[in-house]
Amino acid sequence: MFDQRIIAVGFLVCFAIVFNFSLHRIEEGHVGVYFRGGALLPQVSHPGFHMMIPLLTTYRAVQVTLQTDEVKNVPCGTSGGVMIYFDRIEVVNILDANSVYNMVRNFTADYDRTLIFNKVHHELNQFCSVHTLHEVYIDLFDQIDENLKTALQRDLNELAPGLNIQAVRVTKPKIPETIRKNYELMEAEKTKLLISTQHQKVVEKDAETDRKKAVIEAEKEAQVAKIQYNQKIMEKESLQQMAAIEDEMHLARQKSRSDAEFYQMKMQAEANKLLLSKEFLELKKYDSLARNAKIYYGQDIPKMFIHGGCSSDLGVDSSTNIEEKQ
Repeated sequence: MFDQRIIAVGFLVCFAIVFNFSLHRIEEGHVGVYFRGGALLPQVSHPGFHMMIPLLTTYRAVQVTLQTDEVKNVPCGTSGGVMIYFDRIEVVNILDANSVYNMVRNFTADYDRTLIFNKVHHELNQFCSVHTLHEVYIDLFDQIDENLKTALQRDLNELAPGLNIQAVRVTKPKIPETIRKNYELMEAEKTKLLISTQHQKVVEKDAETDRKKAVIEAEKEAQVAKIQYNQKIMEKESLQQMAAIEDEMHLARQKSRSDAEFYQMKMQAEANKLLLSKEFLELKKYDSLARNAKIYYGQDIPKMFIHGGCSSDLGVDSSTNIEEKQ
């Protein structure tokens, strides 16, 4: 009876040990691959609990979600012979779940060591070897991450389809201390130059603004002066038109007056023409003779002469002769 209990307990212990080594769990975002005797089995498991033969079979969980691999302290020699170090390079990548089996079979479960870490060293050194320190550190630094991503993805498309590079982030490389100080001084000078340039642009902008204001004011004054000038011209033209109208009115009045006087004189002349007939003039002659105080007679005088009236040279001489004779 005691031996049976020992056997039962031993069986339970063995079963628990076997069950413990057989049962395993695959986390979400991972895929399980299995090895037996070092050979990769075609079986691939998904997240959850799974069983395997203990001691003979082992498994590895391969991540199939977005992950970031950090490559640290990457040495790089420039074309000028200066050795620099990139402190950290981050490669964001993702593996397709359907490509896990082929990826592990061709590059083991640590595929990123071969396809990413080693390739980063290679591509970065290729880039540095054909560029100067100034280009790597300043001029082309913003292009390193994109160039590195393009080179990695190009090789992965040929060697390991299913592994995609999403992004590459490169930190500023470490350079020798003496060179770094020179670059810091150069950057300080560039900053001063930039500040000076910006200040100059501000001054020029202010001057341009003042100039535009002056132009606007001048144009405004010119427009006001033009308006005033046009107003004066209009006033002068109005005065001129008024003067012309007054002259025309005055001329019309004068013409009317002259026409009236001319008409009056014409009518008077016509009246006189009718009035001064031969008989009327004869009457007036005798009437005038009757009014004179003295009348002179003489044989040599063909006509009579009225003293104090109208005279001629002949009349004067005749009157003088008459007086002497008397």
